[in-house]
This record gives sequence, C-alpha cells and structure tokens, in this order.
Amino acid sequence: MQNVDYQSIRFSKYHGAGNDFVMINAIKTSVSLSDEEVKEICDRRTGVGADGLIMVLPSDKYDFRMKYYNCDGHESTFCGNGGRCIAAFAVEEGIASQHIEYEAIDGIHKAIITKNSENEYTVSITMRDIESYDLTDERLLINTGSPHYVTRVKDLKNFDVRKHGAEIRNDKSISKDGVNVDFMEVIDNQYHIRTFERGVEDETLACGTGVTASAIAAALWYGGDNINIKTTLATLNVRFEKSGSSIRNIVLSGPATHVFDGLYSITR
Repeated sequence: MQNVDYQSIRFSKYHGAGNDFVMINAIKTSVSLSDEEVKEICDRRTGVGADGLIMVLPSDKYDFRMKYYNCDGHESTFCGNGGRCIAAFAVEEGIASQHIEYEAIDGIHKAIITKNSENEYTVSITMRDIESYDLTDERLLINTGSPHYVTRVKDLKNFDVRKHGAEIRNDKSISKDGVNVDFMEVIDNQYHIRTFERGVEDETLACGTGVTASAIAAALWYGGDNINIKTTLATLNVRFEKSGSSIRNIVLSGPATHVFDGLYSITR
C-alpha cells in the first residue's frame, strides 16, 4: 500500500470589510505551499475559501514579514485589507503588541490595533508614499502598493463591475501587467466604490489599496485630505498630506474581523 504524506496546516480566517483571507503563522513552524496548494486552499467550493492567503514570516529587523498570495495561487503586490488583518492576527497570535512595524513587498508598514470585542478590531496602517500618478477628468492611474485605475460611474449599485472591470483590467494599453479597477459614485456627498481585483478576477467586497486609491482620486477631483470611502459592507477612512504632486503620511483605517480557526490537510 502506498504511503500518503499529509501536511496539516493551522490557519485563521479573517476579513476586512468583507475582503477575506486565510492567515498562516509560519514563524515558529515552517510552511511551504505551491501555487496550486494556495489556490486549493482559497477555493470557495473545495477549500477554505478566500480572496487571498497571507503568511506571517520571520523578520530580522521588524515584528514580522508579510507574504501575500491572491486566490489564483500567485504571490502578489501589497494588499491593504490583508495588511490590516495580518496586524490583528499578529496580536492574536502573540507575535506583536498593539503597535506593529512589519515588512511587506512594497516596504515597511506601521499598524495600530484596537480590540473592540472578542473577534472585532479596528486597524490603522501606514501606506506607501505616492510620488507620481496619472490623473485626467475620466480616471486616475496610481500605485498605492498595488496598481489601480479609478473612474467615476453613474448608478453604481446596478453597474456591471465584473464585465467592465475585466475589460479595463485586461486592456494592455492601460497596463501590460493589468490593474485593479475601482468604480466610484458620489451619493449624498459620500464616496461609494466597488472594485474588480486582478488575481481574483472578479469583484471583491472591499479592497484596501483600492480604497486608498479612490480616496486620493476623490481628493484630487473634489478636495480634502481625510476621506471616508463606503464599500459594500463597511466604511473605511484614508487620511494623508498633499505636498505638490506628492501624497505622504497615508493612513488606511477600518474594521478587521477574526472569523474562525481551523486545520487544513495538504496531501502530497
């Protein structure tokens, strides 16, 4: 009889405003996953189900290092909601205190975590400074840790985000590597967005780098430096300082929720 090799992985499930992630603490116990295994875990029908998977890894200089995978199995650029959720996870795991400094693919992020109840947190993280962007009356192209295309639409509630988001995401004249796409509508002086994410290749309920990009777009089109953005399930806040064409000291704040813990067996 053939021996079957199993790896049992302890994980936690978190979401930030509906943007959900599988979290794995790989500091004390080494965890190695192939792209296909990450995809398997994130599958909503046969796996745990998530928009992405995040590993907490050791860091020589900071509290930890964040490694983020989209649900397609590929390591990706920075994820803002994932970056907030991983900070809450690190506190829950005893990796760090309520004031955290960690490494990610786009640089160093600082986080402040407030525990509101057993499973609910408010998390603020610093985002990368913006030194350049491409703005017109129709759209903003900007990299807030991940590349984003922000545009204004009418009747956002009934807008076909999947169709139009896929068209823009795959338009090589906009970006050869593809962009995330944020559709914004101003309703009763409030900014509402819906986001199509590359790597997920579908609409997600929220996107932290997309909220940041949309807040900057709102500031450039309408003014302000402390912007609330309403996603499908929650309101997130972005504050920053503008200096010429630079946007600095960006802080993204919003809810993070610990959903459940579990064990997942990988068969090899």
